[in-house]
Amino acid sequence: MAMEIDTATVAVAARPSQVRVQLKSRSSDIQLPQETGPILVSTELRRYQLSTLVNRLLETEAPIPLEFLINGQFLRTSLDDFLTQNGVSAETTLQVEYIKALIPPQHVTSYQQDDWVSSVDVLSPSSVHASWTSSKDAGSIQNRILSGSYDGILRVWNMSDEVIATGQGHSASVKSAKFITPTQVVSSGVDRTLRLWKFADATTGQGTLTPTLELFGHKASVDNLAVHAPTSRILSASADCRIGLWSTKKADAPAAPESLLPNANKRRKLSGPNTSTAQRGALSFLEGHQQAVGDVCFDARDPSVAYSASHDHAVKTWDLTTSKCVDTRTTAQSLLAICHLPAHTLLATGGALRYISLVDPRAAATTVSAMTLRGHTNTVTALARDPDSEHQFVSASNDGTCRIWDIRSARTEAGAEKVGDSVFIIDRFKPAAGSSQTKALQGDEDRIFSVCWDREVGIVSGGRDKEIQIHKGASS
Repeated sequence: MAMEIDTATVAVAARPSQVRVQLKSRSSDIQLPQETGPILVSTELRRYQLSTLVNRLLETEAPIPLEFLINGQFLRTSLDDFLTQNGVSAETTLQVEYIKALIPPQHVTSYQQDDWVSSVDVLSPSSVHASWTSSKDAGSIQNRILSGSYDGILRVWNMSDEVIATGQGHSASVKSAKFITPTQVVSSGVDRTLRLWKFADATTGQGTLTPTLELFGHKASVDNLAVHAPTSRILSASADCRIGLWSTKKADAPAAPESLLPNANKRRKLSGPNTSTAQRGALSFLEGHQQAVGDVCFDARDPSVAYSASHDHAVKTWDLTTSKCVDTRTTAQSLLAICHLPAHTLLATGGALRYISLVDPRAAATTVSAMTLRGHTNTVTALARDPDSEHQFVSASNDGTCRIWDIRSARTEAGAEKVGDSVFIIDRFKPAAGSSQTKALQGDEDRIFSVCWDREVGIVSGGRDKEIQIHKGASS
């Protein structure tokens, strides 16, 4: 017997379902009018169609690429698939946040050095260093890249792959180098010292790096630095398990300990200091870590507070006015990198177990890790904030990649653990032999030791391949 088919029922079943969405943005330049209410849309819509819809509502002259967040997750499927995968009813009004899409960073250029690149920093008119100078000088700031190398030399580069200034003074590998202001640089290294330099730029030709102060006090390699020019303070992370607190001003710093000066021990085959360069000691040392301190940073909103990450798995909070530890959080891995995310009151920490933990340092926090970010396949070596987003940062790793993360993109796994994946992966590139094309590096040479993110220059990284590489997206 033939089955009778209700064509009306089939037509209804074939019609795509719909869901109400409330579109909103935190960016004032792309916000919809307040009176815009929920909109009924097809559940077949994906990111591109939603982006087109919002651009029409905004009546933009040129399309603005947008991303969409629902319940903290980036929309990577159709709305229907999202509802199904997350067990959300189509009867619900979805709260959908839209943001300007980050354009995938592309390789711009590479600068070749003679030895491994241990550290990179960027000076530009929009960098934090520019804000730490007088307004009359800010207009003359040019884009510059500072690099520290295993050959013990500091280099300042222009944007044409030219070294415009060098600094030689360290007797061993430089491990960290940073601009303090547009005219002042600090470096540290395996020789256990910090050195301050006066940087004189030049619109054409060569600039100069002139040593002005040598700082002694650490008893092992000084591997990372943090600076805060308004308070004239420097923090140093050392393999001697201590953090040094230093002044950038010679008049404010105490005398250097004579037992640590190079000439105090003839068996230490170190080159003697330049007699014209002043030598000073630390204001204080912050003690409490049981193993090497991997990294240190100032609180982005309160420079009297600092955070440190150590090989002993601990994240410590320090009161710099008393030089005392006020809080300790113990993680599950040996830590090499730390970065403060002030808008979320979180610390991004990375280390030997290849993942990044977002640690809540507040006393009221009930868990150590607020979120875990996975994706790297080797040690996480460095972290840097996105200058244009309070939600994003970049990481560098010995796996030869830098990864961009957005902490709004999260999912909950078994045990209620919040986890996230990288938004973009930046592979290490190197020209193929006999070709103008580029290819991803393979093997141990692709280790990345340092990364910096600047609004104008882009994402700058340096590593074992002896290169400084610059990647930039259209919105960087």
